Amino acid sequence: MLRLLCHEKMSVIHLTTEIDSSIDRCFDIARDVDIHKLSTKKTNERAIAGRKSGLCERGDKITWEAEHFWIRQRLTVEITQLEKPHFFEDKMLKGAFKSMSHEHRFKEFNGRTIMIDKFEYEVPFGPIGRLVDKLILRNYMTRFLLTRNEVMKSIAEQVQLKEPFD
Repeated sequence: MLRLLCHEKMSVIHLTTEIDSSIDRCFDIARDVDIHKLSTKKTNERAIAGRKSGLCERGDKITWEAEHFWIRQRLTVEITQLEKPHFFEDKMLKGAFKSMSHEHRFKEFNGRTIMIDKFEYEVPFGPIGRLVDKLILRNYMTRFLLTRNEVMKSIAEQVQLKEPFD
């Protein structure tokens, strides 16, 4: 019975967020380590190795430390692809998942930016891990990403101050 319920190995979360801001601004906000820390305050996420602040670039490695499910965890990712301002991808090098990749896509439409996330992961521990994913983890990760996107959207849509006239 368990095998029938949990046959899929990879989980995929797709999110689309419309943002009333330029594609360049949204792209930079999404790859800003300091904004990532701000958007994950609830899990006390912080960069402890590799790039610790500023904008991620291709080849950057970051080790994040955070609390998930009352357990302090570490996740090391690498920015494996980056095509400014339309796409970047980070992949897990080390962490609690069996595998993980996160694609971030950006498109302009009617003066707005459409941000599209594809978060794909595989849990360890075979059928038991897939059951936990189905019952708890997938919803948790979806809420985590939605919260992050709402913070990024809020920052991107803030009015930017212009240089004062001389």
